[in-house]
Amino acid sequence: MNDHPLVSTQWLADHLSSPDLVVINAWMPPVTHPDAPPVYPEAHIHGAVFFDVNEICDKSSDLPHMLPQPHVFSSAMRKLGIGDGQTLVVYDDFGAYSAPRVWWTLRSMGAERVFVLDGGFPKWRAEGRPFEDAVPRRTQSHFSSRLNNAAVADIDDIRNVITSGARQILDARSADRFEGTAPEPRAGLRAGHMPTAQNLPFNHLLSENGTFLPREDLIKTFQEAGIDLNRPVTTTCGSGVTAAILTLGLTIAGARDLALYDGSWAEWGSRDDTEVATGPA
Repeated sequence: MNDHPLVSTQWLADHLSSPDLVVINAWMPPVTHPDAPPVYPEAHIHGAVFFDVNEICDKSSDLPHMLPQPHVFSSAMRKLGIGDGQTLVVYDDFGAYSAPRVWWTLRSMGAERVFVLDGGFPKWRAEGRPFEDAVPRRTQSHFSSRLNNAAVADIDDIRNVITSGARQILDARSADRFEGTAPEPRAGLRAGHMPTAQNLPFNHLLSENGTFLPREDLIKTFQEAGIDLNRPVTTTCGSGVTAAILTLGLTIAGARDLALYDGSWAEWGSRDDTEVATGPA
């Protein structure tokens, strides 16, 4: 394997029996359908463990699914049988939604060999590949969390970026939410975007079948959104989930100095001490 963050369904099928491989089903219901049930209990890739983004998070925060403390994350990974040195392949039920968030979380916590299944479970099933409903029994493993603080932006980091212009801000929400012409799906949030931010809805990085666009097409897409891939980028969205799709796409495109604003608009749009812009970027 190389440093490319995606693996194909064929690659996973060929390596599914590898002893150092752990498949992870990343789960989070869409904000528009918060009561949607996971597919995992009825159907998942052989041996996959279930990673619930809304459970493996900072439960003390009033913001949704914020990164947990490293020791809490280590404990959660140990219980899932995820340990140091393993090759981790993450997928989700929608193609590309919560899997990039779990990929980013694992990478931010120090895991080195983490990949996303391109096309996710929809592509796997469409190709007639096998799945199961049995919950695997994995031996607990030791996971050493080492939080990379540079990968995670907080509200003060965003304030500094807006003032200094040292980084680009890229928002994954839809254009109407970014411009403030559509209401936010979460109650109590103002409409609009952070000053200086550019907008690139996350679905613009994906093909019609849910796979990521080829690298050259991703580069062109980012450039057309006003992003200089040679300059630092901080991604954001509604709550830090689809921002990770941008982060994954930027990684594929060759960008390296990347951070993700974990609180995203759920934090920024809920406060009265943050500046909000409306209209196109």
